[in-house]
Amino acid sequence: MHEHIFKAYDIRGIYPDEINEEVAYIVGRAYAKLTGGGRILVGRDVRISSPTLAKSIAQGLADAGSEVYSAGVVPTPVLYLGVVEQGFDGGVQITASHNPPEWNGFKLVLANGETVSSGAGMEKLRELVYSEIAKKPSSDTASVKEIDIISPYIDKIKRMINLKRPVRIAVDFSNGASCIVGKKLLRDIGCDLTSINDQPDGTFPGHLPEPNADTLRELAALVSENKLEFGAGLDGDGDRAVIVDDMGRILDGDLALAVLVAKSEIRGKVVFDISSSSALERVIVENGCEPVVSRVGRAYMLRKVREVNAIIGAEKSNHIYFSELHGFDDGLYAVAKFAELISKSDETLSKILDKIPRYHSSPIITIDVPEELKKGVMDRISQFMEGIAEKIVDIDGVKAYFGDGWILIRPSNTMPQIKYTAEAVDSLALKKYLDLAESLIRKSIADLLRERSKVD
Repeated sequence: MHEHIFKAYDIRGIYPDEINEEVAYIVGRAYAKLTGGGRILVGRDVRISSPTLAKSIAQGLADAGSEVYSAGVVPTPVLYLGVVEQGFDGGVQITASHNPPEWNGFKLVLANGETVSSGAGMEKLRELVYSEIAKKPSSDTASVKEIDIISPYIDKIKRMINLKRPVRIAVDFSNGASCIVGKKLLRDIGCDLTSINDQPDGTFPGHLPEPNADTLRELAALVSENKLEFGAGLDGDGDRAVIVDDMGRILDGDLALAVLVAKSEIRGKVVFDISSSSALERVIVENGCEPVVSRVGRAYMLRKVREVNAIIGAEKSNHIYFSELHGFDDGLYAVAKFAELISKSDETLSKILDKIPRYHSSPIITIDVPEELKKGVMDRISQFMEGIAEKIVDIDGVKAYFGDGWILIRPSNTMPQIKYTAEAVDSLALKKYLDLAESLIRKSIADLLRERSKVD
């Protein structure tokens, strides 16, 4: 058993060296113990290894006393919704989300829809896994009941979405789990859909199941060249959608949320992660809503959306959370919401986007740092920033605000790295803040290594 398969938000590794049928069986037994048995819903993505992993985890669940139901191939948000709305005691999705095809893993959801994550059950689950490690399957024919959770999902979304007119869109399904649901759903609600990479295939022949500027070039060109109204790229398990405007420009999640807030009749609290653009907070306030900041990461975002009873939320990484879906993030529903918005607007998406204030910003940059030094580095950075910044927000690393921009420096939740990004009113100020962040991180690491060598 490889310790590093236990991540902050799920269990994940390379198949079959790190994640395999033996591991799946033990995780199934441990999860049955964690949830106290009961009814457990199992779903899977399209990866080649997912069917046998699903069979093994079902065997482990059954051997440890759970009543197992199989949803087959479904997007992760469909499984989450099925767990909550059909009264299951828990759920397991076999997926490695946006990772390359040789990866696989398990997302574990509790009866209330919250995922097992660091500080919220993952430590206990890991303990149970190691306590069950010597157990072997009683048979290879666990009793598993088949259940359709796709039809209720489609019916629910169709009731909530009302297009005023057909909207011409393109969707890149990344050959992932959303292929199973998405084409029917989007056409049923009234979209004139052009789809690419729309056949489920665990080898991901179109491109890696990670929607970004590189993998969505074909989609962006398709939208702009064919004068479509917008496009969307879905990740491997369907919990993220990257929106592309009618000019082929890719929107980060914070800008996508800004569009939804600006053009929808949203009133209430809006949650965004600490790495989001200041433009989003400005749009939230200008539209009569209350901004609420969260730590980065799905577990933190979902918890915050529910805690403050927010109407909507989003991460810069393109997870969008909806109160009407119990706070869950759902890529297909995000596409449906954009289609509804555009159908009722007299402006194109690009014109809406151009009215939102924009700043110069950087991608997230990482610097490797020994795990045992991360806290010391962050302590030094915090102390330094308190002496020069106009305002500090420290719920997730250190976000230092200045008159013409900000710097965010935070430790990675899953890797021996420190990440930083910045935003500013112009490119010169942006470079200044990026240079400051890099030099501060590297100096802090060097100082701590030097101090440690003196002790040794």
